Amino acid sequence: MPPIRVLLADDHAVVREGLKSLISQQDDMQVIGEASDGRAAHRLAQEFAPDVVVMAVSMPELGGAAATAEIRRDAPGCRVVALTVHEGEGYLHQLLQAGASGYVLKRSAAEDLVRAVREVAAGGTYLDPKAAGQILGSIVRPSKAANSEQELTSRETEVVRLLARGHINREIAEFLDLSVKTVEVHKAKALEKLGLRSRADLVRYAIQHDWLSTN
Repeated sequence: MPPIRVLLADDHAVVREGLKSLISQQDDMQVIGEASDGRAAHRLAQEFAPDVVVMAVSMPELGGAAATAEIRRDAPGCRVVALTVHEGEGYLHQLLQAGASGYVLKRSAAEDLVRAVREVAAGGTYLDPKAAGQILGSIVRPSKAANSEQELTSRETEVVRLLARGHINREIAEFLDLSVKTVEVHKAKALEKLGLRSRADLVRYAIQHDWLSTN
C-alpha cells in the first residue's frame, strides 16, 4: 500500500521539525509538505492533496478551525487532525464543526498522534481520550437519542455514521450514489430522530455507540 501522505501545519518551526521526525519514522507515512500558517495550509492542501493534514489550532493568518473548514470545502479528500494545547470543549466543538476528523492534545504521547493519523486516514475519527471524556458528558437530549436509533432507516444510519466520521455531504453522496440534496434530507431526518442538533452532538453520540472505529 502507498504511504499515508501527511501535510504538517504549525507556526513553530521547532514543532514542525519534531512532527516531521516522528511521521518520517513511520514506515507507512510520508511528510509531503509543511505550512507555517493557515493560509499556506489551505493552499498546500489544494496543491498537494495530502491524505491527512496535521493542523495546529492556533496559527497566524487563518486559525486552525477556519483553515480546516476551507480545506474540507476545497480539498474534501484531505482529512484533518487538529493538534492543540487546548482541552476545553469549546475548542473541540469548534474543530468538529469545521470538519476535523481527529483531535489530539500536544501533551499526549507521540503514539497518540501516530494512531490518530492512521485512524483518520482509514476513514475513522480519533478523539484524544483526555478530551473525549468532556464531550461525552453533554449529549443533547440523551433520553430521546438513546431510544431513537432503532427508528433510523438503513440509509439514514449510513449517512449519519459517515458524517460522524468526518465526511462532508458531497463525499457521502459519492459514496452512497445519492444526490447531495438527498443526503441532506437523510441527515436532517436522522438528527431529528436522534434528538441531536450539530455534528459535535453526533460525534458524542457516535462515541457512545462505537460508530467511529474502522475495525
